[in-house]
Amino acid sequence: MKINRTLYRIFLLASFLALNGLILFGISSAWTYLNTGADRTSMLHLHEDISATYLPKVQWEIAMNEGRPMEEQTLGEIERDYLSAWQVRNAAYANNVPYGIADYYTDSMRTELFKITNLNLKNNVTLKTTTLEHHPKLEFYSTDGKLVVFTDKNVSAYEEVYQNKTLITKRKLVSDYKVMLLLEDGFWRIRQLVETSLPEETIVAQTKVQNLDDFHFKGINYYPQDTPWDMFGKKFNDSIIEHDFKLMAKMGVNSLRIFIPYESFGKEYVDQEKIEKVKLTLDIAERNGLDIMLTLFDFYGNYSIHDWTMTNRHVEQVVEALKDHKAIVAWDVKNEPDLDFESRGKERVLAWLEQTVERIRKVDPKHAITIGWSSPEAAVNLSDKLELVSFHYYRGAPEFASAFNTLKNKITDKPLLLQEYGYSSYDGIWNGFSGSDEKEKEYMGTIQKVVEKENLSHMIWTLYDFRNIPTSVVGRLPWRKVRQRHFGLLDDKGEKKPVYDIFFHNKH
Repeated sequence: MKINRTLYRIFLLASFLALNGLILFGISSAWTYLNTGADRTSMLHLHEDISATYLPKVQWEIAMNEGRPMEEQTLGEIERDYLSAWQVRNAAYANNVPYGIADYYTDSMRTELFKITNLNLKNNVTLKTTTLEHHPKLEFYSTDGKLVVFTDKNVSAYEEVYQNKTLITKRKLVSDYKVMLLLEDGFWRIRQLVETSLPEETIVAQTKVQNLDDFHFKGINYYPQDTPWDMFGKKFNDSIIEHDFKLMAKMGVNSLRIFIPYESFGKEYVDQEKIEKVKLTLDIAERNGLDIMLTLFDFYGNYSIHDWTMTNRHVEQVVEALKDHKAIVAWDVKNEPDLDFESRGKERVLAWLEQTVERIRKVDPKHAITIGWSSPEAAVNLSDKLELVSFHYYRGAPEFASAFNTLKNKITDKPLLLQEYGYSSYDGIWNGFSGSDEKEKEYMGTIQKVVEKENLSHMIWTLYDFRNIPTSVVGRLPWRKVRQRHFGLLDDKGEKKPVYDIFFHNKH
């Protein structure tokens, strides 16, 4: 009995010591956490850094501001917290949940924002909005380093208004703001954000865009045979590209369409090593007298307003790096974006395309811009925004003339480009033995008669039959992969297929 009481006391004492140890450990952990610079996103339990997907273009004007001189590090902190404030406001308007507002706005500003979100919630209204450019001019920085005032000029924004989840209106906005920030708890919070008068419309002299009315594309959509859909990856080989470009130039080809995948090129932080590979490819093209159409945003499919600042950063880096190369003939914004109309929403896709066209043109006002629509019917979209109207065709050859003429009658003021067309010569079990080299020749010959009669610019899909097709492109289904391998003018051994003579019967 005495032994049992002793064991019981030992158990109680051990439990007491263990409980106190856990309490002390918890307190010390919390103390360590709060004193080791835990970032605000962790304290707020946000899923990601709040600025990771919000990267509007910012250009500061620092003149002789009143007060103390601005330190470079402080300016970076002001910009970070100011943009974060815009981002949490955009998120609050989109969801009518003012999450994070308290961390980037002072009490008075929070009250105003809460009124808006509450009113919108009551009326089942949501706003999807983003800013694309900010041009802040520093006006005042207090001597104690705790207050800053600046004017944010020409803030470019886009907004969509929904009621009961139905799009009511959308609009582009350009505004000026008077901004006051206070330093509180180590972070800059907005004390005042007042929209002032809209800026006067300014007329900017623009360079005339290259006219493609008289440029006749006789081209090919190009990938190296062993690296389809991964031309600029680890297996990039300029010797193979040199060989192929010389071959196509001898065939009488004058232009190529080449693809830049958005994600593999680094998205908003563009991979400069891959840009150098593109430049090397353009050099090879120039030596061989080939003009290059670069298709941007291959394999991109989000289009969300909240993605726009990232895709704009991608455009600026890619286009700025390549726009002055003599081999560039045009920019192709996106490959077959209309295939995303159903899954992403037509309005969303068109809005992203339109603003991306504007962003490309702002960086490069000289070169023509097009969009690679998947069909003649889709090519009427945004035609007024483009210098060249491009479309693809893989349907029945006898129907091509009618489909083309319908488009031609609708688009009377822009040159047209049959940007992709082809036929798989695969004759195996996975397509019911319905293909063959002769059927490929017959199909392409039927379309080519219309192309020649109309003097229609065209780009064939593609130079080679491919040995392997990446699963990421067409999936794992064998009937899709094997069919995609056999669209070439040359077979997988580099020998001419019968279809070759349709295009290059006088070339050796």
